[in-house]
Amino acid sequence: MEAEIRRAQELVEAHLEQVLAPFGTGDVAEAMRHATRGGKRLRACLVLASARLHGIAETAAIWPATAIEAMHAYSLVHDDLPCMDDDDARRGQPTVHVKWDEMTAVLTGDALQALAFELAAHPSVGSATVRADLALSLARAAGAQGMVLGQALDMAAERPGAALDLAQIGALQAGKTGALFEWSAAAGARMAGADPAPLIRYAAAMGQAFQIHDDVIDVTGDAAAAGKAVGKDAAAGKATFVSLLGLPGARARAAALVDDAEDALSVYADAADPLRRIARFAISRES
Repeated sequence: MEAEIRRAQELVEAHLEQVLAPFGTGDVAEAMRHATRGGKRLRACLVLASARLHGIAETAAIWPATAIEAMHAYSLVHDDLPCMDDDDARRGQPTVHVKWDEMTAVLTGDALQALAFELAAHPSVGSATVRADLALSLARAAGAQGMVLGQALDMAAERPGAALDLAQIGALQAGKTGALFEWSAAAGARMAGADPAPLIRYAAAMGQAFQIHDDVIDVTGDAAAAGKAVGKDAAAGKATFVSLLGLPGARARAAALVDDAEDALSVYADAADPLRRIARFAISRES
């Protein structure tokens, strides 16, 4: 799994460097490079593994793989802003609004979101139909029915008196984290014109397991390993899987969800082993 992640990281880093080269050296361009540097590239891994599963060439798959990383980076830049989570560090580096300013951070996020759609719809991806399907499904995953909805629910959960139950936390995380995971896992099927349903089911379970493990890291991890602040949820009195289930219960639920994710891949037999490894990695990582 480590080799697969490193491979995805190298491919995405190289492609982002190529894509961002024409943007010049202004503040927004430099902040875009800063915001897209580093990270696990787990979403890109899902795109590339899904593409291989469906016989899609890496030269085509790298475009949506980079697109989802640009979209994810945009969400982090905005999520870190003082009006949202107000974080000073991300991936072990200063957040964009700290390194530059809030105006630059807002514009950088806007530019990365636009770039994500440009990359998903690039002619190298495939036919006009495939590119339109990827762009449309990405818009839905990232927007007010997906990630943005999850972010809004997350912010509402921090208001005084808000007390979410497990079902509500699950719905929140299905948007905030799960929607982009589902798009990533289904990308190869969409490019091949195949049924994405098994991969969407896989990613829905894997994404929730990933988020539960994030909650575990927020309690048990340290800022140096995580590359960002930890302990913020407990300090804010925010309901999480850990606060409601306890650490053993949260870990058990994450493991059960990984089993569900692997079951969803049974239609692909051994060919889906890379995706199974990604699901197991989701609950074994330290950051």
